[in-house]
Amino acid sequence: MKKLVFDYEMKLSFSSPVTDHRFQLRCVPATGPRQQVVDVQVSVEPKAELDSTIDSFDSVVMTGYIPRPHDFFTYSVTGIAFVDNEHIRPEAYKPLYRFDSALTVPGPVLTGFIGACRGRVDSLGDDPAPSAAAREVMDEVFRAFAYTPGSTTIRTTAEEALAQGRGVCQDYAHVMLAACRHMGLTARYIAGLLGGEGATHAWVEVYEGNRWIGLDPTHNRMVDDDYITIAHGRDYRDCMLDIGIFSGASVAQTQWVNASVHEQRP
Repeated sequence: MKKLVFDYEMKLSFSSPVTDHRFQLRCVPATGPRQQVVDVQVSVEPKAELDSTIDSFDSVVMTGYIPRPHDFFTYSVTGIAFVDNEHIRPEAYKPLYRFDSALTVPGPVLTGFIGACRGRVDSLGDDPAPSAAAREVMDEVFRAFAYTPGSTTIRTTAEEALAQGRGVCQDYAHVMLAACRHMGLTARYIAGLLGGEGATHAWVEVYEGNRWIGLDPTHNRMVDDDYITIAHGRDYRDCMLDIGIFSGASVAQTQWVNASVHEQRP
């Protein structure tokens, strides 16, 4: 088990003032089967009243409304997570994670890639454990990509990312999800934080023995106690940390994000 102190901040800057800004946030790590989260504090600027609920994927969802003109929007989340991958609690099986989602539908490139993954898994022998099969897929994904920030967008599909061989953690996860699901594995997308300084991260979990086991294809390694889960779902679209709409004429926006996760020792 590790005690991780986290601090996540996002800032949107608008080229001109906007009004009637409605937003939805999935930025708060919640207590779950592999982590206990305490001392969470959320702040939003400009000030807004936040309504909180839990969605169908067990993610914390906060919504708010800023009617007055403003030229920036920022939120921050701080807290402590006790993460323990050695004692992950069981979760009920959900068959929806066996099927294609909007961003993971295979085309010809992915179909060929899935065939290569299947060959590697077949070499393990009869009926390998889901996590063992997923490790083979993870290694294939890692080999297929060059990590290249700015090469994809939040709308890029797994097929498109794999075809160009470049992407970011979201793309690695989507390709791995597609391959796992078409090989009979139950797999879901995870959005979260990883130890150190930088941005948010994404990885994959596969269902094995009534528990979800994490794998990080971007780094080609199993998920350990340095990872904090924020949200999970079928793909990125179920786990968007912040979305919103506003009124404004020809408004351009720029985003700045910083995530910090560090272990706190006794």
